[in-house]
Amino acid sequence: MALSYIAAQRVFPDYGDMADAKALLESITRSWGYWLGKEKRIRVNTVSQSPTWTTAGSGVKGFDGFFGFAQEMSPLGNAPAEDCANYCLTLFSDLTRYVTMQNLFHDGGFSNTGVTPDVMARFMKPE
Repeated sequence: MALSYIAAQRVFPDYGDMADAKALLESITRSWGYWLGKEKRIRVNTVSQSPTWTTAGSGVKGFDGFFGFAQEMSPLGNAPAEDCANYCLTLFSDLTRYVTMQNLFHDGGFSNTGVTPDVMARFMKPE
């Protein structure tokens, strides 16, 4: 299992080379997931977590903007790090024994939210 970020699939200004690295990581997950699954029944997945205040995250220019935007766009808000750890634990259990080669989002719904009324209200012209 490895941690990814939605910037592997969508543009996030200033995320830079990490977006390319995460996209490569997700591709490797699929390739290795196939071969390790066939040969050894080993599952390989990535988890795409919400923006999370970490040492690595704080090094990304504009991270506070990523964090705030995801918080507002996610129906459940950003997922805390401890909840991500708990989610990852489920992926090591037999309850998910047929989940492999996936990028699994743990982001409070951010990855599937197009826009929210609060965000739209900021850009609507007064009547």
